[in-house]
Amino acid sequence: GCPITIALRTVLKALGKDTIMTVPASCSAVIQSLYPKTSFAVPTLNIAFEAAAASASGIEAALHAQGKDDVTVLAWAGDGGSYDIGLQALSGALERGTNFIYVCYNNQMYSNTGVQRSGATPYGAWTTTTWTGKKERQKNLAEIAMAHNIPYVATASIAYPTDLYRKAKKAKEIKGPKYMEIIAPCPPGWRFDMSKTVEMAKLAVETGAWLMYEFENGKLTFNGPSKGIVEGSREPKPVEDWLKMQGRFRNLTEEDIQKIKRDLKEGWEFYRKKSQLF
Repeated sequence: GCPITIALRTVLKALGKDTIMTVPASCSAVIQSLYPKTSFAVPTLNIAFEAAAASASGIEAALHAQGKDDVTVLAWAGDGGSYDIGLQALSGALERGTNFIYVCYNNQMYSNTGVQRSGATPYGAWTTTTWTGKKERQKNLAEIAMAHNIPYVATASIAYPTDLYRKAKKAKEIKGPKYMEIIAPCPPGWRFDMSKTVEMAKLAVETGAWLMYEFENGKLTFNGPSKGIVEGSREPKPVEDWLKMQGRFRNLTEEDIQKIKRDLKEGWEFYRKKSQLF
C-alpha cells in the first residue's frame, strides 16, 4: 500500500505525543481527513506548498518564547515540497539553526497532483511530464542539507523500520536543525503492484539505488546493506532487478541502464571517499 503511513507511523512512534507537525500540500495533506479534522494523533498544521519549513520555524520560535523547548517540531513534506517548491524555506530554516526535524518522504515525483516530475525524479523515469523518460539526474537534497553544516542528516527506507525509528529517536534528542529523507515507493506513480511496496523499498537499498546513512556533526556513517556496498565488501543486487519491477522504467534502453549503473557506482565512490575525510 501507500508508504507514507508506514513511514509516518514509525517516525511518530519515535517522537511521541509531544510533537507538533506541519504539513504542506502533499499526499499527507489529503490522506489525514477532511478539514478541520485530522487522523494524525498530534497537533497538525496544514500549510501552503512552499511553507513547511517556514511555518515550523514560527512554531519553534513561539514554543521557545513560552519555555516549551521539550516539544518536538516536525515538518513532514514530500519531495515536491522539499526539493523544489519549498527549497528556499528549507534552506533558510537550516541556515538559521531552527530547532526542528524536517522529514522528506521521497516518492520521486509529484504524486498528489498527478505524477509529474520533480527534482527528485531519477534519470529515465516516466512521469506525466516526462513521457519518454526524464533526461536529467535527480538532485541530492541530503547533500544540500549537509552543506548547511547542520548537526544531523539521515536517510532511511520504510523497509528498515528499526533503522528509521532509531534515526528519528536520535534526531529528537539533538538540538538544532535535523534533516531526514525516506525513500517512499509510490505504487500508482512508480507503476508496480501495491503489495510490493516494502519489497520495492528494500530492493532499492540492496541494489544501491538508495543509500542509508547518517551525517552527524561532520561524520558520515552508513547503515544496513549500504555500508557494505559503499565500502566494497558487499556485492549489490543488479539494479535491473529493481528497475524492471517498475512500469515507469519500461522504456529504458540498454544504454540508459548502463548510464544508471555508472551513475550509481560514481555515487558509491563519492560517498566512500567522503566517509574517509572525517
